[in-house]
Amino acid sequence: MNKEARIKKIQEWTKVHEPMGKIEIPWDDELEPMDVFKIPLEYLVYNKYNGRILSRTKSIERQKIRIDAESKEGREQIEKLLWDSKPKKNEETLASLEKYGQEKVGIITKDGIIIDGNRRAMLLSKIKKYDYFKAVILPIEFEGDPIAIEKFETKYQLGEERKLDYNPTEIYLKIQRLYQQLSGQNRFPTSADIRNGVSIDKEAIEKIYEWVGNYKTINSENDIRYTLEVMNIMEEYLDYMEYNGIYTALDDKEEQFRDLTSWLNSFYGESSVKPFDGYTDNDVDDLKSTAFDLIRIKLKNEKFRYLGRGQRPNHFFGNKAIWESFLQGHLSLIEGHAESPIDLNTSNIERHLNGRDNDFNESIGDGLVDNVDIHYQRLRNRQAQDEPVKLLNKAIDSLDSINVNSKNFGKAEAQNLLSKLGDKVLRSLTEKSPSRLLGHIIKLLEEIDVDSIPEDEIQEVKAKTKKIQQLGYKINKNA
Repeated sequence: MNKEARIKKIQEWTKVHEPMGKIEIPWDDELEPMDVFKIPLEYLVYNKYNGRILSRTKSIERQKIRIDAESKEGREQIEKLLWDSKPKKNEETLASLEKYGQEKVGIITKDGIIIDGNRRAMLLSKIKKYDYFKAVILPIEFEGDPIAIEKFETKYQLGEERKLDYNPTEIYLKIQRLYQQLSGQNRFPTSADIRNGVSIDKEAIEKIYEWVGNYKTINSENDIRYTLEVMNIMEEYLDYMEYNGIYTALDDKEEQFRDLTSWLNSFYGESSVKPFDGYTDNDVDDLKSTAFDLIRIKLKNEKFRYLGRGQRPNHFFGNKAIWESFLQGHLSLIEGHAESPIDLNTSNIERHLNGRDNDFNESIGDGLVDNVDIHYQRLRNRQAQDEPVKLLNKAIDSLDSINVNSKNFGKAEAQNLLSKLGDKVLRSLTEKSPSRLLGHIIKLLEEIDVDSIPEDEIQEVKAKTKKIQQLGYKINKNA
């Protein structure tokens, strides 16, 4: 049924059927009493851009797949997206609808587009005894005034249904979409945009905050701006991954993006005191790309924050030696991974990209996490550099934990590291306490069983003991 046919059917229906009653709807900045009708479900069309599934529909359309909400196929596709958005909650609501019927009234436009209640309408369509949807009819067509529709949908849904917890990505997309519509700009201005003369539309920010109100992390106009800045970084991530427009790839990554946005806001410009001395914007670019890789594997928030959160002593980017070592270890793992190609023609882009990310994680994810853990321990050690007893006890515990009978312990890499450790210990003793070093040497000499020296080493041992005698004489003479 096309738009004109729906308008005619709805008008005819409301002329011959009495309203069930009235409810007050916040329309045109006033609470307006509106009639409630039982509208046949067959007259209605889902809003494919409704807040619950916006990231899903945009991701599908990125593949140049048009979702025709008026067609049978489009309707079924939207119904699946609505169901998959909250399966457990949908099962609970479906059971309630079967038992009690539709309790909360929905809202539609005069041409039958569902503004509020898409999920309820989808669930009612699964129950045979219901072929109608209780709704009020807004005095406007869906495409008649897009801003008025957006304003109403935002204020009503985020005000009335905020307890239902929208997918966080949907909120970022919603606010981005509102800013684009109100400002006429294709994105919230970045620092580079502002340097090039693009200004932030403050009136748009004011309106969005007025419409959204206090929603979770949004408690002021500054929070609207920050949300848009985070969305810009999310878009950069998708570009970095070559997932442009596939917003499903942002799921379960909100907190990391919020932290990263704060760091970048602070660090770019080369004037922050939180990074290491002499850092440049190129170093910040490295931080960003490294963070993107760790966001991809969904690194836990507490570990992700080791990269750049807090004051200089508390994160990798605050210590040049640790940062450079961490970055080198990270890049060596990334460069060793061969990515599979992206197939935008796949029938399920979300599953395809999730599979690609899972391959990345299975291939080098553990290595990336280990690299974070190793450098966090180094950071902790740096923080405790004036507590030598604490660090030395930790080193002894680490050595005691090694299985010296393991094959891996006998490998060249492990033995070279052990030799390196020994050299460091001896060098420290030489610099700080020659007497202790000599005492250690005497103890080692005393432990040599002369009778068990191999035949082929006797001459070499004699030569070395003679060298020790010469060095001992020299030290004794010059001391």
